[in-house]
Amino acid sequence: MITNELDIELKESLVPVEEYLAAGVHIGTQQKSKDMKKFIYRVRGDGLYILDIQETDNRIKIAAEFIAKYDAPKVLVVTSRQYGQYPAKKFANAIGGTYKVGRFIPGMMTNQNIPNFIEPDVVVVTDPIGDAQAIKEAVYTGIPVVALCDTNNKTKYIDLVVPTNNKGRKALSMVYFLLAREILKSRGITTSLTQEDFELDL
Repeated sequence: MITNELDIELKESLVPVEEYLAAGVHIGTQQKSKDMKKFIYRVRGDGLYILDIQETDNRIKIAAEFIAKYDAPKVLVVTSRQYGQYPAKKFANAIGGTYKVGRFIPGMMTNQNIPNFIEPDVVVVTDPIGDAQAIKEAVYTGIPVVALCDTNNKTKYIDLVVPTNNKGRKALSMVYFLLAREILKSRGITTSLTQEDFELDL
């Protein structure tokens, strides 16, 4: 009976559960926030909180459907995280969106007088802690925020949470790849991109 349940779960998920596990998508931090408690599956012996893979999978589907409703160039992906920069750029390029990686210059979404001013319709952030400025400006201008959130993140200003390890190189490449693939699929576009394409060689 257990085997059947597992088979059903695997068939319905975007990739086999083993692939999520291999990418470390489920591995959180040693801190948990009240906001992220509902996405936590268990705590490991070494104190690391483990995210519920099924929740991650479901939220990637929901987030992709949500982002796909917006005009591609109006989707802005933001990341200050080093390991997030390559997959975030790849994601933006794959879906025809816009990206801002590295330091987010204050006023980028609120001050029309600065040279790199942009007016997105939706913002995707890699980590609510590192990308706090982008979230602040999105909230100020009434733009919805989709965020990759780890076990320690607060989600107060986030419209759509994707629970995932948002620090690991493989985890970020996996999540951004799946988001891109699902967004393109909902637009009727098939892609030959793979997770490896989203992963920066070290």
